[in-house]
Amino acid sequence: MTARRDIEAITERIRQRSKAGREAYLGRIAEASGRAANRAVLSCGNLAHGFAVCSPSEKVALGGDRVPNLGIITSYNDMLSAHQPFETFPALIKEAAREAGGIAQVAGGVPAMCDGVTQGQPGMELSLFSRDVIAMAAAIGLSHNMFDAAVFLGVCDKIVPGLVIAALTFGHLPAVFIPAGPMTSGLPNDEKAKVRQLYAEGKAGRAELLAAESKSYHGPGTCTFYGTANSNQMLMEIMGLHTPGASFVNPGTPLRDALTREAAKRALAITALGNAYTPIGRMIDERSIVNGVVGLHATGGSTNHTIHLIAMAAAAGIALTWQDISDLSEAVPLLARVYPNGLADVNHFHAAGGLGFLIRELLDEGILHEDVQTVWGEGLRPYAVEAKLGADGSVLREAAPLESGDEKVLAPFAKAFQPTGGLKVLAGNLGHAVIKTSAVKPERRVIEAPAKVFDSQQGLNDAFKAGTLTGDFVAVIRFQGPKANGMPELHKLTTVLGILQDRGQRVALVTDGRMSGASGKVPAAIHVTPEAVEDGPIARIHDGDIIRLDADAGTLEVLVPGTEFALRRTADADLIGNEFGFGRELFAGFRQLVGRADHGAAAFANT
Repeated sequence: MTARRDIEAITERIRQRSKAGREAYLGRIAEASGRAANRAVLSCGNLAHGFAVCSPSEKVALGGDRVPNLGIITSYNDMLSAHQPFETFPALIKEAAREAGGIAQVAGGVPAMCDGVTQGQPGMELSLFSRDVIAMAAAIGLSHNMFDAAVFLGVCDKIVPGLVIAALTFGHLPAVFIPAGPMTSGLPNDEKAKVRQLYAEGKAGRAELLAAESKSYHGPGTCTFYGTANSNQMLMEIMGLHTPGASFVNPGTPLRDALTREAAKRALAITALGNAYTPIGRMIDERSIVNGVVGLHATGGSTNHTIHLIAMAAAAGIALTWQDISDLSEAVPLLARVYPNGLADVNHFHAAGGLGFLIRELLDEGILHEDVQTVWGEGLRPYAVEAKLGADGSVLREAAPLESGDEKVLAPFAKAFQPTGGLKVLAGNLGHAVIKTSAVKPERRVIEAPAKVFDSQQGLNDAFKAGTLTGDFVAVIRFQGPKANGMPELHKLTTVLGILQDRGQRVALVTDGRMSGASGKVPAAIHVTPEAVEDGPIARIHDGDIIRLDADAGTLEVLVPGTEFALRRTADADLIGNEFGFGRELFAGFRQLVGRADHGAAAFANT
């Protein structure tokens, strides 16, 4: 089935805007395909270094160009729950490669930091920039030019976007992404949130809070709420970079291991040495990018991807904009309710039918492009399945269930939770911003109230403790953009503002910082661009100015006469404390080079 007319019109708009950049990109990867993707271009000394630790038979095989060599890029570390399962994956991949007549080598490792560990801490100011570091680290691993394809082991926030950017930079190579899966369900996310609020109000102690957090985040795998990590996995599957049904299978299970082995074999099957050559740079096109945005809207995914998707697309020569994302939101219904957009976690979503059900519903209505190429082959329809373990230990796939297992979690198209997507772009005299509407009740999506201005999230938290956050207000947290301090997530604001809203106050947030996929029930206009440090209008807001945030109309305005507002001096902030400590001094160059949030907040010239 072809995509619906409005979806195709937006895709064509992106295609036309991207024409020059895309043609230049495809030209570069065509040139790379001609002089790479085999080891014949390497000197004997190059090869000797590249296979020095291999077995004698592997050396013989790698000495020619008839046996495919698979590069493994891994984000393994054993501190973070989402990445700890990757410890065993290289051995599985190498074994599968041998069975398929190929060879696999760990090409390199990339850093993987956890926003959950660094929330509210100085290290969070490295988080967004870690995406670009990951891309560069992966590029170093692949630069040895020993590989015919690559597999990428990554799960969380900045890791997967960074790996995608790297994979597309080496667009002449086939690339398969291999997830680790979510941890099993623990303490429900809404119960954890209640304990957080009680702690913030002084009604629960640290021991109670730590016990609740530990019961929620309790074992290997991603956090179970629908934040950036699980949005990443959805994106990789709906864009055709995972094997079908791979995203939300728990780690440490036979099916997870079978999917990992299968992915390795598939990567070897689509190299230039075979008949199904599928370089990622040609595979991912404007249709694939639109499918990713559609999936983000249909599931109420992470606001972080309004930044990451633009940077990922740019790495393939595709010019995606916030307006494209906003227009697609108007065309895509919300079909999933996973915390913080509902009470269920991602395991409940998977059990209700998961991505296979959702992809089929969207395909049947023409909301997704079916005529795309994937790592599995032609067309997205093969992803409308559920992966299961066969009797012989291999992966079996069955058609996704015709009915949702729980329509409160995963709705059919005819019973969508809302007719539009979970994200929206706002525009007005404060610039542009993004808001996640899927978790905000309709009666709270419009607020007009006086501003309370702060230059840090700690400033608002201090005001809360002092009891000065009374009445209705819009919290303005500025100097939190990429150039100011690396654009840290401001997740600690969620609890405080949620408490005030529960007390009956009408509150909202406006910030040039980030709030992530954990953005919750309080209306939050985030990623405000231009940011304060670039003299953006947000730097001219005064305490008491009336701000109107209208998520329904898509507007963000300060209700001050235009001439008066334009003539105000922009505020200054002392950012010296953000320049040193916890490695922040090493990222001074990133803060100087980084682009705007609506351009992908990247430090690369081509993104």
